[in-house]
Amino acid sequence: MPRYEYRVLNPTPPAQKTFVEWIERLDREFMNRDANHRSDVVRDALHHLYLGHPYAPPDPAAPMAQQSLIHSFDPRNATLEPEYYGDVDAAKYAERKPLIWFWMMYDRSPVGLNHWLGYRMRAMLARHIFKHCGKNVKIFHGVEVSFGYNLTVEDNCTIHKYVLLDDRGEIIIHEGSSISDYANVYSHAHDLNDGMIVNNHKTEIGPKARITYHATVMSGVKVGEHGLVGSIGVASKNVEPFHVVAGVPAKPVKVKPIAPEELRRALEKP
Repeated sequence: MPRYEYRVLNPTPPAQKTFVEWIERLDREFMNRDANHRSDVVRDALHHLYLGHPYAPPDPAAPMAQQSLIHSFDPRNATLEPEYYGDVDAAKYAERKPLIWFWMMYDRSPVGLNHWLGYRMRAMLARHIFKHCGKNVKIFHGVEVSFGYNLTVEDNCTIHKYVLLDDRGEIIIHEGSSISDYANVYSHAHDLNDGMIVNNHKTEIGPKARITYHATVMSGVKVGEHGLVGSIGVASKNVEPFHVVAGVPAKPVKVKPIAPEELRRALEKP
């Protein structure tokens, strides 16, 4: 079976210079954790991104739809689902909300599908939003998080498009793990009889685990080292290291071959 390495692609030098300078400028601005400052920066950036000119308050004589669009560039005029939750840490979320709003609006903008720019833009934002974001983390478009501040993504992880990371409890994605398109990872569960009763848990993926297409990892589940959840599978129980699980609910179907160095490392773990 052939092995295909990824190709190395780059934009033109002038475009690359612009992309890098824009990300670095936003990164410097977001070092200021004040929610109002971040909201101003996001409002101005979205105005340029969508309308191509500097921010100005909407003209009261303009159509209501146009006024609503301009108002909505400002994160202070938008509400997001997680901030309605009763267990949100309002202070932590407030300083992240403008960046989460920018992330969502950036992905829906005309440049949102530009992978070279998008990988770098989202990695920069993740360092300000997540509890921890490691090195060489690649995040595709359409990925959504809940609170952000309960999410850890370690080095060399890849999160593909339209993944939901529900870090209402806590999610840790360990080094080298991959989460495929349209997968869902949860860290909270509702009471069967009263949906307003919520239990938060820690959900862990990896290291070097794979959650494949359209799969779901339920709250509190640990997918062990080199574990794999098959497509459309629902992991409602822990996945043992090097095991492949599939189905609804997911059950073991295979044990992956273990290379000697991987076996030695696994045996050395406490």
